[in-house]
Amino acid sequence: QVQLVESGGGLVQAGASLTLSCAASGRFVNVADTAWFRQAPGKEREFVARITPGGETIYADSVKGRFTISRDVRKFMVFLRMTSLIYDDTAVYYCAARRGSTYDTWGQGTQVTVSS
Repeated sequence: QVQLVESGGGLVQAGASLTLSCAASGRFVNVADTAWFRQAPGKEREFVARITPGGETIYADSVKGRFTISRDVRKFMVFLRMTSLIYDDTAVYYCAARRGSTYDTWGQGTQVTVSS
């Protein structure tokens, strides 16, 4: 079974940058639609960004221009580069992948905390 493992979270000040990594156990992420979601305390999980097998990228309006999703096909990894972080970016960030219509493979999450 494919596993996704996130890393790179931490505590940063507003305005700082951070890069999250998602490591897959196999080539799955190279052929799957892979995305980042996040969940803040007391809020529902929300979509952040995704990258298609063809390399197309889509972003939530709240992060457009600040976050960049990318993929390393040789290392089976997906990244989320986050810049100009704000307090509202504080959340647990999850990597997820799908080959059908549903994101059915999820990582355990990594905490990002932005201090104002």
